[in-house]
Amino acid sequence: MKAYAIKEPGKIIEKETGEPVLKSNEVLIEIVYLGLCGSDLSAYRGQMPLFSYPRIPGHEISGRVVDKGAYVPDLFTVGDKVTVLPYTSCGVCPACRNGRENTCEFNETLGVQRDGALTPYIAVPYEKVFSSKILSLKELVLTEPMSVGYHGANRGRISETDTVAIIGCGTIGMGALCAAVRKGAEVIAIDINDIKLKKAQQFGAGYVINSAKEDVRERILKLTNKEGVSVAIEAVGHPEAFELAIELVAFSGRVVSIGYSKKDVEFNTRLIVRKELDVLGSRNALRVFPAVIGMLEKREMPYTEMITKVFPFGESADAFEYWDKNSGTVSKILIEMKA
Repeated sequence: MKAYAIKEPGKIIEKETGEPVLKSNEVLIEIVYLGLCGSDLSAYRGQMPLFSYPRIPGHEISGRVVDKGAYVPDLFTVGDKVTVLPYTSCGVCPACRNGRENTCEFNETLGVQRDGALTPYIAVPYEKVFSSKILSLKELVLTEPMSVGYHGANRGRISETDTVAIIGCGTIGMGALCAAVRKGAEVIAIDINDIKLKKAQQFGAGYVINSAKEDVRERILKLTNKEGVSVAIEAVGHPEAFELAIELVAFSGRVVSIGYSKKDVEFNTRLIVRKELDVLGSRNALRVFPAVIGMLEKREMPYTEMITKVFPFGESADAFEYWDKNSGTVSKILIEMKA
């Protein structure tokens, strides 16, 4: 069975891998679309600390059920359109015992700590599989990255009384934006790309700020009566973005960091103490796949417009090269495994 792997930074190779052996509790899925994540790009660039080489990437999945094990319930039938929760959990570490298995100490995400789905078929425990009779497979593949952003909004305890700054309007940032809008918050979207900001407005942002063209701090103070935002969500993974979040948030506010910074962040903790901020990490997603699928099924927003470009499976190496060279303008790249 053909697959593509990141052999080393900057190099994608074609390789043969064994066909999955279906266990009694597993569902066999034929992959139709695979979304590329920021972690995949970081791995390609040699900047992902959790990644080891060589590795088959890919954890944003949509496909069809083609077989299932003897102990898989009737909830799943052959032909169902499905997506996959790509994380593992041990059940016994402190995070799992606290009901936060999304940040399990021993988590192995598909395509990061274990081989992923840039291959025609995968077998997955049925508890990790979610289906939709309404969504197209191109819509369904957006579930995981949107869920990561949605979880970040939940970590920020966002409500209708909040003003929220979303720093970074890629797919994960848009997931956080959609969640914040659904919760009734006023949202200010910040990015360096006008196309992404236009989409943020379509998705419900009340205001947008191009940080490459105007002073973000000055604009935020003007929009918030000099108070700052009550919640700042950092979805870029850059030291400057995290520092900006700390500065933009109001006294007693919350800062949520979703992005993995590729460099150490150095900042003065004075603002955290003086403002008595809640600074929260946000990793993966916790129990929000059904809610996000339900949101996508309502089709209240043009979700598929987040997809920048689709490459065929045979051009997977080209997809990584394209994203590497155009990262500022790309929201989401898909690999179409089977037309």
